[in-house]
Amino acid sequence: MKRIAAVAAATLVLAGCPGDNDHDPVVIAPAPAPSAPISASYDITVTNLSYAQPMSPLAAYLHDGSLSGWQIGSPASVGLEELAEGGSPAAFLAEANSAMASGSGDGILPPGMSQTVSLTVANDEPLYLTLATMLVNTNDAFAGRAAIKLHLAIGEQLSGIAPSYDAGTEANSELAATIPGPAGGGAGFDSSRDDIADYVTRHGGIVGIEDGASDSALTQAHRFDNPVLHWSVTRSQ
Repeated sequence: MKRIAAVAAATLVLAGCPGDNDHDPVVIAPAPAPSAPISASYDITVTNLSYAQPMSPLAAYLHDGSLSGWQIGSPASVGLEELAEGGSPAAFLAEANSAMASGSGDGILPPGMSQTVSLTVANDEPLYLTLATMLVNTNDAFAGRAAIKLHLAIGEQLSGIAPSYDAGTEANSELAATIPGPAGGGAGFDSSRDDIADYVTRHGGIVGIEDGASDSALTQAHRFDNPVLHWSVTRSQ
């Protein structure tokens, strides 16, 4: 019994002795802080290249590539119809409800002038830009580019040109009552579609009063050649 007690006492003494590693402090590293998202800002600038075709406020949005805006040979959406017939960007932008960022310009874009829309997204991953604007001295002509791929570092710029399109939603009558711009002062968007083809095409241009359209509100000055729009995108942040 004495032997068992002695062994137990020795064990307690050994347990209380400092071990070889007792002098090394135990360091618990803090968990790494979550990295802040890297936002990216883009300045989108368009210039009206036409002679006498004011353009509606620019509509632009950034997306992941799943949105098209329009396709040649396919019917225009109601939002695109409203933009191409009346110049309003609101419904066109609302349809892009999965866009990462969207916005519109302020006021009419006169010939030879530029307009800028700035958009910011929560990350700097590659993304796509869609932009559109109406040629307001027409029935349903618009200019733009759909799904431009962007992969820009801060300070880099991408630029190009855009042609004119016919939304295919309103007959190109060129009547003053059907042209919302200053050449006509008529109605804009009309939900009824009376064009021969209800799909988007490249625009064939106007006829004008000098070339036989005696009831046209348009003149030679309102003609336009492609391209009608210059665009550029600069990453500012």
